[in-house]
Amino acid sequence: MRHGEVHNPKGVLYGRLPDYHLSELGRKMADRVADHLGGRDITHVVASPLDRAQETAAPISAALGLETAADERLIEAANIFEGKTFGVGDGSLRNPAYWKYLTNPFRPSWGEPYIEQVVRMMGALGAARDAARGHEAVCVSHQLPIWITRSFVEHRRLAHDPRKRQCSLASLTSFTYHGDKIVSIGYSEPARDLLPAHLTGKGRKGDFPVTRSYGA
Repeated sequence: MRHGEVHNPKGVLYGRLPDYHLSELGRKMADRVADHLGGRDITHVVASPLDRAQETAAPISAALGLETAADERLIEAANIFEGKTFGVGDGSLRNPAYWKYLTNPFRPSWGEPYIEQVVRMMGALGAARDAARGHEAVCVSHQLPIWITRSFVEHRRLAHDPRKRQCSLASLTSFTYHGDKIVSIGYSEPARDLLPAHLTGKGRKGDFPVTRSYGA
């Protein structure tokens, strides 16, 4: 699961910074997903140690009578622009001080390498699978690590256009295992109606719910 909306009035890239908490809307998103998952056979809930992820996991754990574990491997990707505003159109790309970090978008050169994110996330998924053998687990993480992991499993290029990630706030990207092998990936958005209008992708078709199978 990706965490809910964060209170971020300055619009900075908050990354791994502490004290970035869910907004009121983000808490509603977390509650919505907790209701959505209430009837599932979930025996393990684990989240990134960052505030927004732990706060997203809290109502799920409470609804199921479970404790929320923390796993550092689920943390947000490291990024050199953490704490700054950075985006196309804001003048950042014209700042010579940033150019050395923008040399290789395939790695990427501005942050934690994609393959390193895959390695740690796959380790976290494996640990959650083992903790909930025969049942289900919920892992709360962050958009980029979730998307990169899904891309890896689906044999797609890790370098990508961030605008095309299918991983909205409070969305569920589900990995189903047969033994130790991932056999399908599903995607759903239980809190879609709560998303801010500019994030709903109005006019987008056929992108949820999604399940792709890979055979046992």
